[in-house]
Amino acid sequence: MKLGSSIVAEDSGALRLSVVARICEEVAALHASGVDVVVVTSGAIARGIHMLGLAGRPKAVEELQAASAVGQGRLYRTYDEYLRERGIQSAQVLLTFFDMSARTHYLNARRTLRKLVEWRIVPVINENDTTTTDEISFGDNDFLAAQVAVLVDASLLLLLTSTAGLFTADPRADPSARLVASVEDPAELAALNISTATSALGSGGMRSKVAAAEMATAAGIPTVIGSGFEPGVLARAWAGEPAGTHFAPHPVRQPSFKLWLRYAKPSQGSVVVDAGAARALRDGGTSLLPVGIVDVEGAFEAGDAIEVVADGGAVGKGISNYSAAELRRVMGLKSGQVREVLPRATEEAVHRDYFVLV
Repeated sequence: MKLGSSIVAEDSGALRLSVVARICEEVAALHASGVDVVVVTSGAIARGIHMLGLAGRPKAVEELQAASAVGQGRLYRTYDEYLRERGIQSAQVLLTFFDMSARTHYLNARRTLRKLVEWRIVPVINENDTTTTDEISFGDNDFLAAQVAVLVDASLLLLLTSTAGLFTADPRADPSARLVASVEDPAELAALNISTATSALGSGGMRSKVAAAEMATAAGIPTVIGSGFEPGVLARAWAGEPAGTHFAPHPVRQPSFKLWLRYAKPSQGSVVVDAGAARALRDGGTSLLPVGIVDVEGAFEAGDAIEVVADGGAVGKGISNYSAAELRRVMGLKSGQVREVLPRATEEAVHRDYFVLV
């Protein structure tokens, strides 16, 4: 379950203690029934802003980080106290985008979270804002929540926000906007006017939540976007009752590694492929060979993630077996010619096991 800044705090940054207390009570009730709950929360920056008496959300990264450093401990203490009052032990876990993008860190995070759940401890997770940057962050924790859902192999992802769910348009600007009860296919989203507007202290917006839902459902995890201000939303969502907008899981679940590659590992460059290579990747499930590459963009090393594009459109994303400099030397060459230039090179520029279509 993920709580956005608008649920946790007022626009001033003051914590909505009654809301947080009620949600912790719902967590405790579900936990007592035998369901393991993991909480991802925003609000550290908002809490710091309020404690420091700042006029609004700072724009400079170092100011956001300092506000988070002030607010994070107080934010977690609130959850810890409310959960302990209900007989539940919690654990504070701070993660960064790097923890998700570096495979060894990703696996370590998974082991830790699964052990906490095994011990029936409720992890309370937030982004480690004090060490992140504006270029490498989770977007109000929506992406982080989706990643955590995949890490712990969750049965449900619940994203709590200040609206009742996903609407056909922004209900604050369009009175005719209607709640979308369910999304069975991501293609249905194309017809919607999904807002990017955020609260005064938030940074994600509805588009960020929809992207998180897309990632989780690709992993086979049903997702609900609902209102954190509605009592009982957690129990209703878990029971499969109406609780906002329900996103159906994809019928074919993608492997954890390919989900990590698609959503968590940043691309360091790209290669342009010809029509034949693009068709083979899309339809044949083949590896990408140097002979199909017509251009190399950016600077990357072997082991980095790269985008594969054709005719200006994205084909997929994969782990490169070559550096950018090496690929520029061998692109367009057949395998025998490649070995003449780079005798120790592997045959595939990107192996099919380390490639995912987008």
